[in-house]
Amino acid sequence: MHIGILGGTFDPIHVGHLVVAEEARVKLGLSEVLFVPAGQPWFKVDHTITPAIHRVEMVRLAIANNPYFKLCTLEVERGGPSYSIDTITTLRSQLGEQSFFFILGSDSLAGFHLWKEPAKLVQMCQLVVVPRLDLSLPDLKFLESRISGLVHSVIELDAPIIEVSSSKIRQRVAQGLTIRYLVPDKVEKYIMEQKLYC
Repeated sequence: MHIGILGGTFDPIHVGHLVVAEEARVKLGLSEVLFVPAGQPWFKVDHTITPAIHRVEMVRLAIANNPYFKLCTLEVERGGPSYSIDTITTLRSQLGEQSFFFILGSDSLAGFHLWKEPAKLVQMCQLVVVPRLDLSLPDLKFLESRISGLVHSVIELDAPIIEVSSSKIRQRVAQGLTIRYLVPDKVEKYIMEQKLYC
């Protein structure tokens, strides 16, 4: 099986996440895509994020109608800072020797050498890099000089660039602006019912 992994804070999950996951699934022939909400993202330790119970539920609602999308709550259940290498290691022990495709933005790849055990991570999965508006792919030769084997692990995904961000959605809710079509209908309803981001 070829399994995609899309991690994130998902605060909230939005259409950009869903489009990227579907593009990766179709173009790379993935059996399924696991959505992995972060417990406490290591790079956001100084940020206040919405409690995991809400972020998990929003993901569940967003992916409910796609049989190829699955919710994975490993990082939320583990507690403490969330590191991708720990998640991949656990998934490999649970699912066996599958082919894993880790989906990330080109902005995340630029700082990939700062991640926990990046060299081990590129040995355990393919890195599926999604373009971001006005951001070219980072210098792979520079990254390769810091992380041996990275160049051969990177797959560039040709996907539509949808400029939607969770932070902008939170701002819009706080300002009383509509978020319709930026998030799935069920997620919008949940945000309003739970009075998130107000």
